[in-house]
Amino acid sequence: MKVKFGPAGQCGKAKELKIKSTLQYLDYLDQIGLSAFEYSCGRGVNIGEKTARQLGEKAKKLGIAMSLHAPYFISLASLEEEKRKKSVEHYIYQSALTVDYMGGTRIVVHPGGLNKQTRAKALEVAIDTIRKAQKFLDEQGLSHIIMCPETMGKILQLGDLDEVIALCKVDDRMLPCVDFGHMNARTLGSLDSKEAFAALLDKLEDQLGKERIRRMHVHFSQIEYSAGGEVRHLIFSDNKGFGPDYQPLMELFAERGMEPTVICESAGTQSQDALTMQRAYEKALLEDKK
Repeated sequence: MKVKFGPAGQCGKAKELKIKSTLQYLDYLDQIGLSAFEYSCGRGVNIGEKTARQLGEKAKKLGIAMSLHAPYFISLASLEEEKRKKSVEHYIYQSALTVDYMGGTRIVVHPGGLNKQTRAKALEVAIDTIRKAQKFLDEQGLSHIIMCPETMGKILQLGDLDEVIALCKVDDRMLPCVDFGHMNARTLGSLDSKEAFAALLDKLEDQLGKERIRRMHVHFSQIEYSAGGEVRHLIFSDNKGFGPDYQPLMELFAERGMEPTVICESAGTQSQDALTMQRAYEKALLEDKK
């Protein structure tokens, strides 16, 4: 199976099973049949090289694809040059270096806020910052690390679909991290049909090319939203009707021969919900082959 599924961080089940380390958690993921894991550095890159390399060795042995979520502190469109420089030379660099230790190649990057600028001006600044980030990674011998700008859930954040596409156009190596829960939240429930998912994928292919979208990075969870967009992440068994539904997307992945890495960000049941999506995809794949 080419599509890889896994959780973002450790799920609630880990505590129940008395799993005390990420190394043990990787064994658990392997046991239940998942093949991806996203290490969260949202609050900062606080893992040492030795531990990161140990995780990389374990992940390689188990066939688990590692990715890393870069710190939330990143602000690509900050009005302060020093903050933009820190985003590049500290947060993004440390994330890239650490995922490299882990044997992974992808870091997920939040674009950040608008910082009291127009969307157009904020995007212009963000494009310049991410261009500098790519140049810096290249200079540091990390040109193989893929930055994945993420679609964001709140309407007033930088990171709608067009903005993420524009950021990815800075360099052909970049892949979009399309968070379908965020997209549904910021568009107040637009992903309500298979046709809506298909239109989104079509737009991505048209703008970034079929090959990049075939192997794009995906975040998925069901998210409660209000007039301003994202409120909070939910779990599949208690989605409160907000959506989006994973089934149409899994069918499209199967029908289109896509091979994304799918990371589940449910609020505590992310490994179980990742398995649910994997099973739906496997079923769709069998149906497509009939």
